[in-house]
Amino acid sequence: MPPNGLVVFAGEHDETGETIALVFEPPEPIKVFFYRTDKFFHTEFLEDMVAENDVYGLIVIERDEATIGLLKGNTIRVLDEVEGYIPGKHSRGGWSQRRYERIIEELTRDFFKSVGEKATNHFLPLLQDGKLKGVIVGGPGYTKLDFVKGDFLDYRLKRMVLPKTIDVSDQGEPGLKELVMRAEDMIKQHIYIRTQKALEEFNYHLAKDDGLAIYGEKEVIDALNLGAVKHIIITEDHPKFEEIVKLAEKKGAEVYVLTDEVPDYMWIKKTFNGLVGVLRYQIY
Repeated sequence: MPPNGLVVFAGEHDETGETIALVFEPPEPIKVFFYRTDKFFHTEFLEDMVAENDVYGLIVIERDEATIGLLKGNTIRVLDEVEGYIPGKHSRGGWSQRRYERIIEELTRDFFKSVGEKATNHFLPLLQDGKLKGVIVGGPGYTKLDFVKGDFLDYRLKRMVLPKTIDVSDQGEPGLKELVMRAEDMIKQHIYIRTQKALEEFNYHLAKDDGLAIYGEKEVIDALNLGAVKHIIITEDHPKFEEIVKLAEKKGAEVYVLTDEVPDYMWIKKTFNGLVGVLRYQIY
């Protein structure tokens, strides 16, 4: 019996009559014994094992605008965009400067509270499920610092805020991407950062034309067999996906998988048939 237990799925395809038999060790220990004859395979005990657990909450905040998002695997997703109305700092006629400043402070606090509540609603369930690794906050000027120092996030999430706030100049998805890349030193082992670095390295060698960027299925496979590949980048729907990934892992090459949610997915798929790599040394 393997250390993590054993999973066996066996049956017959209801349309083709083909016999199906899958036997494997799960990625984490199985804590239950379950046997069932049914019309479908029960995978509910395994789903949490393969769910992405390296998740970060993202907040880009200004005085009257904020974007809440999620970094999960190779994707950055916008969860919420919040807008408020905070007037300028100059007093209007008939109002004392101090009274006007108090109104602005109150409106700003209400806006921060709204952002904090929405972020808490999105992030707290992930924290309770053990999937949230941290919260990254960014924005222009001192606004982000005022938000982090205040009591606008649930206290459990506030403890998860990474110590360094990030200067970010944009909102929406571009702002979230800028936030993640500028936070690279704090999350440098995250798959998103490593994938972006792998893509940058491929683009660099491709533009330099130094023989270290490789593409074409035959060329990549031949280079893998030589042990000359540093890493490959492959789309999840590449025709020989499993075969190439197994070969890469066997030959010590890092593998970066692009889903259709990754911006470079379509470029790699259309231009290079979904498979590229970077060599350790020139072979041609």
